[in-house]
Amino acid sequence: MKLAYFDCFSGISGDMVLGALVDAGADIACIEAELRKLPLTGWTISAEKVKRKGIGATYVRVETSEQTKHRHLSQILGMIDGAGLAPRVAQRARTIFECLGEAEARIHQTPIEKVHFHEVGAVDAIVDIVGACVGFELLGIEEFACGPINVGAGRVNTAHGVLPVPAPATADMLRQAPTYSTGIEKELATPTGAAILAGTTTKYGPMPMMTVAKIGYGAGSAELAEQANVLRIFVGEACSRETAAGWDETVTVIEANVDDMNPQIYGYFAQKAFEAGALDVFSTPVQMKKNRPGLLVTMVCAPATADTLVELIFRETTTIGVRAYEARRRILARETVSVETPHGVVRMKIARRNGHVLNAAPEYDDCSRIAAERGVPLKQVIAEAALAFEKQREK
Repeated sequence: MKLAYFDCFSGISGDMVLGALVDAGADIACIEAELRKLPLTGWTISAEKVKRKGIGATYVRVETSEQTKHRHLSQILGMIDGAGLAPRVAQRARTIFECLGEAEARIHQTPIEKVHFHEVGAVDAIVDIVGACVGFELLGIEEFACGPINVGAGRVNTAHGVLPVPAPATADMLRQAPTYSTGIEKELATPTGAAILAGTTTKYGPMPMMTVAKIGYGAGSAELAEQANVLRIFVGEACSRETAAGWDETVTVIEANVDDMNPQIYGYFAQKAFEAGALDVFSTPVQMKKNRPGLLVTMVCAPATADTLVELIFRETTTIGVRAYEARRRILARETVSVETPHGVVRMKIARRNGHVLNAAPEYDDCSRIAAERGVPLKQVIAEAALAFEKQREK
């Protein structure tokens, strides 16, 4: 399976993704030809070789004469659906914009149908996102992984005024991703870049086992004094999950016993652990000394985030000791697709093995939101989403 791994040591943006894909071999002329299918005018796209701190990279420049930058999510999805793009290109582009729309809806506490984009509704942002999806298809990429993301620091000027870095929508979309800042006073991870990750990436952490065929460097528009402002993408074949070892990756398991903690604290701690990069967090009832009921709190994480999570469990819980050990993990290939139901669009979480679908589950947040908005039973929305997916598979 063809895998792309994002190395975001200087953050990620839409033009950096597009530049890295072109640098890795995606033909800019083919990308432009597909983009011309969109009902957008007054724009040009070009690619040039540049250097950032001595590293050769490709900078993709999108220039536009457009004055209006505000578009509703429904307008953009309508453009994508009516453009006649390849099915997987259109599906990925839809998913990326839907992730962005959901983040904006949460930040502004408004229904997703009323969300309208400012900077990311402009032609250049649409070209960056759809162009990236075309580039993924040209390189045959089927699966995506990503390392820790340098988000930058400071403040950024937006249509909503001056906001902290990372901007609220960016932070929302990177909740399940490992993030950090080296203190560079710049928005390194942009909403467009975060949306591309949120809509494609299924694994975060160290570089997975893969046979690298191509490496692309995509340049950001700015020169940084501290380091090269580039995004690096590795493209190659993921090592077979049917190898002799049979395992995908090594993870760290962190455990702690608690018997004197207010149970209200656990939910908050679990949320903070996921935000800090935990892959899984769960608790198990245990009987502790003096016959007191307690909890065994367990976190699973990438080895690189173990120290951060150990500090978190000491800070947020009442435990006075933790233990950790390495474990091997095998996971199914996962992706997200959207299906149309009589009540609205629902994302489906798909798990595959050797290309075969083994599990397909509707996204709970989508189903619960639709059930509340439409006044229909949640179980009905879930059932209709599952049925819509089966019908889609049969086509």
